[in-house]
Amino acid sequence: MSSTNPSSANNRREFLKASALAGAAVSASGAGLFAAGNDAVIKVGLIGCGGRGTGAVRDILEAESRINGKNPKVEIVAVGDVFKNKAEGAVKAFKTGKNYAAFANQIKVTPETTFDGLDAYQKVLAANTDLVILATPPGFRPLHLEAAVKANKHVFCEKPVCVDATGARKCYELVEESKKKNIAIVAGTQRRHQKGYIETVKKLQDGAIGDIVATRCAWNGSGIWFHDRAADVSDAQYQLNNWYHFLWLCGDHIVEQHVHNLDVINWIMNDHPVKAIGMGGRANRKVGDPNVVGNIWDHYAVEFEYKNGVKMYSYCRHIPGETDVSESVVGSKGKCKVSSYIINGEEVAKDDINAYVQEHIDLLNSIRAAKPLNELKSVTDSTFTAILGRNASYACRTLKWDDALAAADATMPKDLTLQSALQVTAAPTPGSWKLPPAAG
Repeated sequence: MSSTNPSSANNRREFLKASALAGAAVSASGAGLFAAGNDAVIKVGLIGCGGRGTGAVRDILEAESRINGKNPKVEIVAVGDVFKNKAEGAVKAFKTGKNYAAFANQIKVTPETTFDGLDAYQKVLAANTDLVILATPPGFRPLHLEAAVKANKHVFCEKPVCVDATGARKCYELVEESKKKNIAIVAGTQRRHQKGYIETVKKLQDGAIGDIVATRCAWNGSGIWFHDRAADVSDAQYQLNNWYHFLWLCGDHIVEQHVHNLDVINWIMNDHPVKAIGMGGRANRKVGDPNVVGNIWDHYAVEFEYKNGVKMYSYCRHIPGETDVSESVVGSKGKCKVSSYIINGEEVAKDDINAYVQEHIDLLNSIRAAKPLNELKSVTDSTFTAILGRNASYACRTLKWDDALAAADATMPKDLTLQSALQVTAAPTPGSWKLPPAAG
């Protein structure tokens, strides 16, 4: 695995330089696009060059082809990743990969706009970009969102948007700031842009099954990838390369993945839960030093309650067995398998455009219409719903939303560099975890 290994001093100098550049770029791009009209080219930067980030680039280019056909006005102008090989690999894929062949003329990334290191996000923001795709590990999302909003950039950000209460509080602050600046923020909760879901949820909210009395959702699957450690990498590099296995980076799979299903129920309820109690553990993942095998669980079962008393029964699993990725609700006049668009036994909706593409169509259209779509509040609500359920399961006791949100539970390592020696705690033992006190 190749990577850059700057010294701490160099990291600091580069960070300050990039910060200054990003600040200088604010007045030249980003939200100023609202005054430019439909003829303006939207210049996109990618921050985080893994599979989801490179996939989002393909999606936004496809979205633009559906909007403007053979006269596209979206260009990819910069990329950044903590690892040099991933940044360069993304550019190579964009320029030579068959999945991007139709968009070759829209790839404008150069060696000078290909960045690596922990400060790569600052350099992408400074590279004359109008819109940035945030697809790094979720632990970095609040930091990168804050920088993007400060730099007046429109944003497509992957879910989840935080992994702890400290990050959630920051995201809630950014909701109002981004709206005041007319910044568009679309999240990777693509079901909200999926025709079948949109029509089904509307029918439920219009009373198709009467009053909703109970809800259920699940993401039960087999598990995820794991990369063995090479001999020449630091703790930080190893954990970043295995980000899904470490709490400070992914928030656990209930947060990273199951947030999709939780988001659907929140959408139907037009609210978030007020409390939760749950249970779970780590039964099937690798055993050993948590610094090697990670510290996330592999199964959860959580009971959430909304302020009107309706409960959501939530399940997620990373253990081989029967797969279940679904949402369903029961009402006073019937029931609905939301994920199948079936109400009282009848299919009521169908999909059309791929939702991963549709969310970018909606984002681009909102920018050009000067009516910026901003989903930061809803995705933060759903992300923190997952965090609430996770922490209630760790604690094996009921946790209230307000108490959990106030907690001083920051998980990001301080003074992080690519050479940092990071020692993580073992996966929480059910019942032994305690909610940190409120932040001062």
